[in-house]
Amino acid sequence: MPVDVSVAHLLENRTVHRAVLANGMVVLAVENPAADIVAARIFIKAGGRYEAPEQAGLSHLLSAVLTKGTDRLSSQAIAEQVESVGASLGTDAASDYCLLSLKTVSADFAQMLALAAELLRLPTFPQAEVELERRLTLQGIRSMQEQPFSVAHQQLRQAMYQNHPYALSSLGTEATVSQLNRADLQHYHQTYFRPDNIVVSIVGRLAPEEAIALVDQMFGDWSAPSANGQVLPLPELTLPKLTSQPRRAVTHQDTQQAIVMLGYLAAAVQEADYMALKLLNTYLGNGLSSRLFVELREKRGLAYEVSAFYPTRLDVSQFVVYMGTAPGNAATALDGLRYEVDRLRTNLLSAEELTSAKNKLLGQYALGKQTNAQIAQVFGWYETLGLGIEFDQQFQQAIGAVTSEAAQAVADRCFVEPYVSLVGPEAAVEQLAPPLAS
Repeated sequence: MPVDVSVAHLLENRTVHRAVLANGMVVLAVENPAADIVAARIFIKAGGRYEAPEQAGLSHLLSAVLTKGTDRLSSQAIAEQVESVGASLGTDAASDYCLLSLKTVSADFAQMLALAAELLRLPTFPQAEVELERRLTLQGIRSMQEQPFSVAHQQLRQAMYQNHPYALSSLGTEATVSQLNRADLQHYHQTYFRPDNIVVSIVGRLAPEEAIALVDQMFGDWSAPSANGQVLPLPELTLPKLTSQPRRAVTHQDTQQAIVMLGYLAAAVQEADYMALKLLNTYLGNGLSSRLFVELREKRGLAYEVSAFYPTRLDVSQFVVYMGTAPGNAATALDGLRYEVDRLRTNLLSAEELTSAKNKLLGQYALGKQTNAQIAQVFGWYETLGLGIEFDQQFQQAIGAVTSEAAQAVADRCFVEPYVSLVGPEAAVEQLAPPLAS
């Protein structure tokens, strides 16, 4: 049974219950009786960050094969069990976690949770399924190599992250995926798929006490690996330290548009600059009213597409602005993107700009917590990242407290010199290849 239970406020009229089972598994439960649906998100602290460089793509391949067989069930039997009750069950792998997602009507939730437990605890990774998913992954990697945006982003990641696992796509590379085998999946599963490395987040028409008891029933007898009566620790990660060494990377591709991408190493989620950078990302590149869209697409007509993104990461993240433009406009696009980022270092956001960005960010944040699945995702993700269930309120309060002066100070620290990634016809991008002038 649970050894620790705590409660925190969620929204205005609900609470999130947090329990830690005797085997170390964390359970989050929120009752939402509005619809007869229960959603669960089961996070495993694994993912690309935990892969050896020569095994890049291992988490993705494992997640793809996880639902293809257990000691008791074939791939077809698993699919039939899910579809027979109209449920949904899927898996995913990201940089900082692996995920099993589940959604069903409340009457079938216990049955589906039992299936999820079997998949997580007793996968067999059938050889034929491993081979099939590996071929599909290789096809996906080759397909990405034909997409200018994917090429530009991969090129940028490799320049920025070098030997860090974040340098590579979650799919891995052709070289690494070609070498992965069933034994690799089994070893990775034995290493990271253990109860004290898992967070189960459940939201829906189910009392929290019942949800926690169900998880304990399905997973409570699962023990972490041990030796001589002592629980074995998880492997200690030794990730390379990153220092900013901006450069330009160019790929020639005979396309109808050029991709111009600028990247800056940026704060991890638990660092002080994270909140201001989230706000600046919204201001610069989020939506049709964003600064980049208005200035570079609407006013100057430079962009087919233009935006910014700043992923939430456990380790050093990246703040990226990019544009797809006519090849002849590549130089102008590069200058325009650089100007819009640089001005954040020298110009304070006006009170109107700051308020508008906050309202947009917090409004979209609220809209991202409407469904049971969304709520389960958000709270499970926060717990997995080590932020705790209180981070939901902390995030909103911290965004509201960001000042124009604080945003400018963060921009001045972060946006010093960009990495540049260029993809397009040789004549358009080669002239931009030399290093930026100091």
